[in-house]
Amino acid sequence: NIAVITHAGGPAVMLTDALSNGGLEVPHIDNPKSKELLAELFPGSSVANPIDFLATGTAEQLGKIIDYCENDFKEIDAMVVIFGSPGLFEVYDVYRLLNEKMKTCKKPIYPVLPSIINVKNEIDEFISLGRINFPDEVILGNALAKIFSTPKPAETNTTPPQMDISAIRNVVDNAPDGYLDPNSVGLLLDAAGIPRAGEATVSNRDEATQAARQLGFPVVMKVVGPVHKSDVGGVVLNVKNEETVAAEFDRMIKIPETTAILIQPMLSGIEIFAGAKREGDFGHMVLCGLGGIFIEVLKDVNAGIAPLNKEEAFRMIRNLKSYGIIKGARGQEGVNEDLFADIVVRLSGLVIAAPEIEEMDLNPLLGKKDRIIAVDARIKITK
Repeated sequence: NIAVITHAGGPAVMLTDALSNGGLEVPHIDNPKSKELLAELFPGSSVANPIDFLATGTAEQLGKIIDYCENDFKEIDAMVVIFGSPGLFEVYDVYRLLNEKMKTCKKPIYPVLPSIINVKNEIDEFISLGRINFPDEVILGNALAKIFSTPKPAETNTTPPQMDISAIRNVVDNAPDGYLDPNSVGLLLDAAGIPRAGEATVSNRDEATQAARQLGFPVVMKVVGPVHKSDVGGVVLNVKNEETVAAEFDRMIKIPETTAILIQPMLSGIEIFAGAKREGDFGHMVLCGLGGIFIEVLKDVNAGIAPLNKEEAFRMIRNLKSYGIIKGARGQEGVNEDLFADIVVRLSGLVIAAPEIEEMDLNPLLGKKDRIIAVDARIKITK
């Protein structure tokens, strides 16, 4: 039940129609208290709702109307105040009073200040006090009706997945600020239950060729140290023999900031992405989308605030513009959505267990119908 308080009849009628059409009520007010209020206003005013106190209405009268709606009109749940430029006087005092009433009233008050040119300075001052203005009464009415008719979110289970919390804390507590080394990243992923590719970190040619033999050809070679590996020529795919491994090791180890070389088996699948970023007091935003270069080119990413449950993760995935590719387009094998959602939930659980994680990227994850594996990951810690 909303009281429409106005000094202009037309906008009040427009707002009343918008509210009523949207399922909200603008109830008729007729009781001894309303007659008492009417006596406080100029002749010709109306308190039936909309409450119209005319273009000559003052800040003092507006204050009395709001007080009656707050304290005496029990049928009223909220108020909309429409007050533009009557062209008769400045309205600083009106907007200052409105600001004070919005501070003290328990019932919400929505300000419609339509004269954004004629009383721009007064509106600017009102907004500078931390307020907001709805200059169009119909848009406000439709928005309130939309909110009113939107069902409350269903209660969902946010029980975190099974993870090795002690192992997670051990890695984070003993890590310095900055990007974690590959071994620490691997330990965190293992503790969180996020599948990752087999790998070996090597520091000389012999270790490189031996690791490639053990992992099985073809392999991928990546520099350890530079954050953006591809930009510096620090990623080589589909290396098929020991001679090429040795030659690429000699080249890559000379790339600036490189401390070692990471070797992994060459895997196939659709490149997808999951990540997280700490956003101040909001906590961590967890993200997902297509991976590899597609995340930079398409910028098609969905986000949710941790902690997330499986249902929320599914919704993030299925609302992606690229969902058709993830599902499998033109006969191509798609990604197992259940496994993708599980990784998003586990990543959410990881940043809850380790809030020191400032940012985290699993890019790419390689996804197929039977498995999803993280083949590249970086995690930054800030304590």
